Amino acid sequence: SDVYKRQEYMGIINILFFEKVFLKMEEKQKYSHEEVHAYSSLINTMLLNEQGLEDYLPLDTESENLFERLEDGVLIARLIHKINPEIIDLRALNTKKPLNIFKKKENLNLIISASKSTGAVVVGMFPEVFLEQIKYMELGLIWQLLKIWILSQINLKDCPYLVRLLKEGEDLTDLLKLTPDELLIRWFNYHLEQAGSERRIKNLSEDVKDGECYAILLNQLSPHKCKLDDAMSKTGDDRAAVVIQQSHKVGAASFTQPHHITSGNPKINLLFTASIFNACPGLEATEQEKKDAAGLLDDDIEGSREERAFRMYINSLGIEGVYVNNIYEDIRDGIVLLKVMERVQPGCVDWKKAELNPNNKFKKLTNANLAVDIGKKFGFSLVGIGGVDLVDGNKKLSLALVWQLVRQHTLQILGGWTEEKLLEWANSRGNGLHINNFRDSSIKNCKFLFQVITSIDKDVVGWDIVIEGETPEAIENNAKYVISCARKLGATVFLLWDDIRDVKPKMIMAFIAALAQVAHGVRPEAMPDIYAKTTTTN
Repeated sequence: SDVYKRQEYMGIINILFFEKVFLKMEEKQKYSHEEVHAYSSLINTMLLNEQGLEDYLPLDTESENLFERLEDGVLIARLIHKINPEIIDLRALNTKKPLNIFKKKENLNLIISASKSTGAVVVGMFPEVFLEQIKYMELGLIWQLLKIWILSQINLKDCPYLVRLLKEGEDLTDLLKLTPDELLIRWFNYHLEQAGSERRIKNLSEDVKDGECYAILLNQLSPHKCKLDDAMSKTGDDRAAVVIQQSHKVGAASFTQPHHITSGNPKINLLFTASIFNACPGLEATEQEKKDAAGLLDDDIEGSREERAFRMYINSLGIEGVYVNNIYEDIRDGIVLLKVMERVQPGCVDWKKAELNPNNKFKKLTNANLAVDIGKKFGFSLVGIGGVDLVDGNKKLSLALVWQLVRQHTLQILGGWTEEKLLEWANSRGNGLHINNFRDSSIKNCKFLFQVITSIDKDVVGWDIVIEGETPEAIENNAKYVISCARKLGATVFLLWDDIRDVKPKMIMAFIAALAQVAHGVRPEAMPDIYAKTTTTN
């Protein structure tokens, strides 16, 4: 088909790019064999008893067959599904073997796009990364997914007892500002302090490689199961071996080797520490503390969904020095907003007017006001929105500005289209179906969206999976499936199936724009010049 011809052409272009750039880069980018061992072991544990993976598991930690098992995208898809079942509809996955190159690429497009919705950064990643086994890049994605999975419950919502980690003079909003990595280190130091130790850690590499802090932590968590003397009477790998054995006694996953600790590998030690936390946090919260924490969370479900989508979109751009964990908190100093605006329109920020070290409210306000001024020059509707609203973390107004920035960039990628032109394009692909606007209630049954996808690639949608009608079951089934079908095309989408059910116009517009980007051979993240000059449109 024409689609397969286009895929084949783009595959040739991508392979040429890899041969010229990534393959040469790989000579310098050595990957860690001990990480392959640890990740393979953790994946074996993570996907234990999962049906349909008999051809993939267990991974052999010695032969490093991990890379071979990643080639068709199935294993990574199951990893992502384990992280969040809502991100990938497994029915969209091509699993019937043998898989030809096009079916493998569909799977790989699906997992690359879906990875973005987990929070992973995959800028510059193509199916050829897996088909050509660019190992350091494959391992980079696996690391991100494992980290996201193992840290996913280290937050106030899932662990209200984290309020125990508040320091003098802090309130709950201060905890909300911390990333899961930072919370993990604070939790570690809390238990070191409770144990009466003078040791404190600032990292999960050099500061833990002697095993002493782990020994103290485990003894504090379970003094009967984890005797301090058993570990401290030994040194080096012998002490690390005892620490690992004791971690198993409190329920931590088994994937770590003694030399992983003593070498100070920061990635493996983070996974190891998080595994201990998940098994035995050793914290309790009072009922009042739980209520106080709950009061700060999920007070605006719709706003939370939008915040997640916009955060994922910004992170997918791969802007240097930008990774957003919480939009409301992370844009308060203005720097992130200014960097995103610079990506949307290079040269729009006069950095001489910006405060690059905004360590007080006045400097933050300077940056926030500058961002609002630039937004007005972009033509944004910012009536009633000032820099002070961003600095104060006003959720509604912060989202209003960020949405307009996402919208501007989304349409700009299509050559400066208007929403009206996007709607016209979509209707031209509807195969007789038509929507009046992005609020059209007929969108929720997904028939129109399936037709737009089919116009781009007629083989992506399995019509036997689509359910007729608009029952709640049909709407949920079709909405979940249509999102994964879009991702099989390679579309960068961040909406949830609920957004389709509720016909949220912002999310629907962004979804259809992502389909148009695929149809026109453009992508939202920064792309190498060689790719930009050789993409085709249709």
